Amino acid sequence: MATKRKKQINPPVGSSAHKARMERQRARRAVDAKAKKNGGDKNKNGIADKRENKDISHNKALSKGGTNKDGYRLESRSANRSRNYRKKGK
Repeated sequence: MATKRKKQINPPVGSSAHKARMERQRARRAVDAKAKKNGGDKNKNGIADKRENKDISHNKALSKGGTNKDGYRLESRSANRSRNYRKKGK
């Protein structure tokens, strides 16, 4: 039998976590809109073909004060999520 767990609650509006989530969402929508305009969504699922099974990785991490203006790129899920932004610099 599965154990019960608390329902996920999104961070409150106005918090830094909420702002970062909205920034990621804007980046995903921008990539999808550009692909749709250029015919890059062959299966018509609303997700750009080149973005299927990939993450949007920001050039400067949102947790470090980055924005979409700093740039973003498509990256594999494992590469994007394995990066540890809390590591001390050398």
